[in-house]
Amino acid sequence: MKIRVIPIINEPALIIENKIKILAIADIHLGIEWDLYKSGFSIPTLTTRHLDKIQALIHEHNPDRLVFVGDIKHNVPSISWQERNEVPLFLNTIAEKIPLDIFPGNHDGGIELLYGNKNIALHSSKGGCIDGIGYFHGHTWPNPEILEAPYVITAHNHPTIRFRDKLGYTYSDYVWVRSKFDIKTISTSKNNFFSNLDTNIDMLAKSEVIIMPPFNDICGGISINEIDENNLIGPAFTSGLVDFYNAEIYLLDGTRLGKVKDI
Repeated sequence: MKIRVIPIINEPALIIENKIKILAIADIHLGIEWDLYKSGFSIPTLTTRHLDKIQALIHEHNPDRLVFVGDIKHNVPSISWQERNEVPLFLNTIAEKIPLDIFPGNHDGGIELLYGNKNIALHSSKGGCIDGIGYFHGHTWPNPEILEAPYVITAHNHPTIRFRDKLGYTYSDYVWVRSKFDIKTISTSKNNFFSNLDTNIDMLAKSEVIIMPPFNDICGGISINEIDENNLIGPAFTSGLVDFYNAEIYLLDGTRLGKVKDI
């Protein structure tokens, strides 16, 4: 069966079909409202809204598993009172309906304390493979085994595109980023991660890397048409492992904007 990786139109969520059907979501940042409150912004909790939206996607697309590609919670390094109150109900409610896999991000410290459902699997922060597809959040070096997967799903950077009109007004939209591994960098770099890779270069050349937009639309982002790869976050991106400049950019409605280097 041919693997299908399908962004859900107008949603920051991904359907992956191979032997099983997976719904993938990243960067929910539950509890960000508490962090904003400490900075002087008062907004109501959005956890119920996120939960309802995810349950609607599960109902509509009927996946076999749900994969969270990191940063379910927001506060670091501690767990806020809001997260203690809301994350357990959020995770356990979903896990009652569908098996749930978590590839933790840099904001997910202590998340294992916030659920008790045996239908939830917590994986390594370096990522891993499910049904032949690689997943890692992006704040650490990836597990080398995932690099030979035909698709590698990652997140962490909250990619956006900033638009500017003739009057100078600007606004940003979240985007999907589709790229490849930079084989030239991997072959020539003296970085220990690359030099120790016991990986078939031809396999790496065929892999596609997909950087997901955040599910939470108030957690900000990086305008990838205003930066270079050194302004990205996470070693896989700042090292040149992922070919940033030749990456293809798509709006959530499916509009192709072209390559980063041409935008």
